[in-house]
Amino acid sequence: MMATSKRVVIVGGGISGLSAAFALLEQASSRDAPFQCTVVEGQEYLGGKILTNRRDGVITEGGPDSFLTTKPEALALCEKLGLSSQLINTNQENAQTFIYSKGRLRQFPQGLISMVPVKIGPLFHSGVLSWAGIVRMGADWMIPRRARAKDEETLAEFFSRRLGSEAFDRLIEPLVSGIYAGDANELSADATFPHLVELERKYGSLIKGVLTTQRPRLSPEPEVKPRTLFTTLRGGLGDLTASLTERLSGAGISLRRGASVRALHRLGSQADPSYRLELEEGGALEAEGVILATPAYVSASLLRPFDDEASAFLDQIPYASTMTISMVFPEPEVKRLIRGYGFVVPSAENRSLIAATWSSMKWVERAPAGQCLIRCYLGRRGREDLLDLNDSALTERACRELETIAGIQSRPLHVDVYRWPRAMPQYILGHRERVRRIRERVARQPGLYVTGAAYDGIGIPDCIRDADRTSAQLSAYLWDRAS
Repeated sequence: MMATSKRVVIVGGGISGLSAAFALLEQASSRDAPFQCTVVEGQEYLGGKILTNRRDGVITEGGPDSFLTTKPEALALCEKLGLSSQLINTNQENAQTFIYSKGRLRQFPQGLISMVPVKIGPLFHSGVLSWAGIVRMGADWMIPRRARAKDEETLAEFFSRRLGSEAFDRLIEPLVSGIYAGDANELSADATFPHLVELERKYGSLIKGVLTTQRPRLSPEPEVKPRTLFTTLRGGLGDLTASLTERLSGAGISLRRGASVRALHRLGSQADPSYRLELEEGGALEAEGVILATPAYVSASLLRPFDDEASAFLDQIPYASTMTISMVFPEPEVKRLIRGYGFVVPSAENRSLIAATWSSMKWVERAPAGQCLIRCYLGRRGREDLLDLNDSALTERACRELETIAGIQSRPLHVDVYRWPRAMPQYILGHRERVRRIRERVARQPGLYVTGAAYDGIGIPDCIRDADRTSAQLSAYLWDRAS
C-alpha cells in the first residue's frame, strides 16, 4: 500500500527556511517517504538577509559577507551542494584589524582568543588600553569565580567583572556590537557567550580556561586547503541560497516568493491536528506540518490566535535595526589610507559608524582592478533613528565618518545602501529561559515548529544547525509515529 503524501509548509525563505526544506528533503529521501513542501516568502527574493548584488565587476553583500568555519554546519551544507571548490579564505596578506580609539586607528591587539587575552605584549604596544587597564585584565587569574546561584549577568557585567571596565569598553564592546548590533548592558552573557561563562565556572578564570583548553592543531593533509576563521563564496554568499533554491526547485518543492501568510489556523483535534495558512493575496495552504522560519515577532502574530503564552514569550525577544553601505572608490585615492581588513568602533567613541570593512582587501575579486570596495556598518540597539535618514543622507554620514576616522576624502563612484529594520534578534537577559518556554509551548501543537536566528544563535551555521534539528523533529513526527 502506497504511503500517504504528507504536506509541509515552511514560512520564511531565508537561510533558515531554505535549510529546513533541504534537510527535510534529505530525510524524506532516506525514508522513501512522499511529501509535498511549499516554502512561502513575503519578499520577492529568497535568501533573507543573505543578499548579494553583482554589477560592473563589483560584488557587494547587503547582509553577512562570510560565515564562521569553527562551526561545521555551513561548510557541510556547501559540500552537499557542490560549492566547496568555490569557498575562499580571507586574504592573509592583509590579516590585520584596527580599532578606532582615542582619536585614531590602532591595530587591534593580537593575542586575544575568544575575546580573552593570552599575550601582554600586543596589548601594551597597541595603545588601546592603559597600563592599569592591562594589569586589571591580568587580574582575571586571581578574581574568584562567581557563585552559580547568583542572578544572570549582562555581557557588560560579566566582562567588566572578569577583565575590567576599560578592557570591556575599549576592546570587547566593539566586537560584541559588531556581532549582535546590541547593547551589552542588555545582552545576556549566558545566551551570547555560554562557552566563556562555562570557562569561568570550570576553571575560575577566563585566561586560565582558554590556555588550558587550547590544543595544538594537527597539520592539515597536504591536499586539503586549511580554512581561515571566516570564509565566503567566490561569487558572494548569494550563491549559497541560489544553489539551495535550485536544488529545492529541481526536487519539486514549491517556492512562493512575494507571498505572505496572513493567519495560521489549527484544524482537527489537539492530538492529530492539521493547519490552514491564509495568504495575504488570497487563497490558503493546508498542511500536516508547519515550520515558522520567521522573526520572533512574526511568529508571535501567527501563533496568537491559539497560543497566547507562546506569542507573549516570542514578543519579548527585541530586535535591532541595522544598515550597510557599500561604496566603490578609486583605489589610488584611498589605498595609502587603509590597511588590513577594516576597523571597529567602540560605543564610547560616540560615532554613527560601528565598523567598516575594506572588502576588496579582505576578499579577492570583490572589485575590478583600480577600484576599492568599502563596506560601512551603521545602526545598533538604540540608534534606530538612523533609519529615518534617506539614502543620500546616510551615505553622507558614512563618508564623513570615513574622513574623520580614516582620512578618506574622496567621493564614492558607486553606492549600495541596504536597510535591515528589526533584523537582529537581541539575546537579552532571560533569553535562554525564554526560548525554553517558547519551545515547550510550541511543542504542545503537534506538527508545528519554530526555527531561525531568534533562538539559539544568529550566525549562518547556527541557523543551519537549528533548521536541521527542526526538520529532524518534523520528520520524526510525520513518518516515525505509529500510524
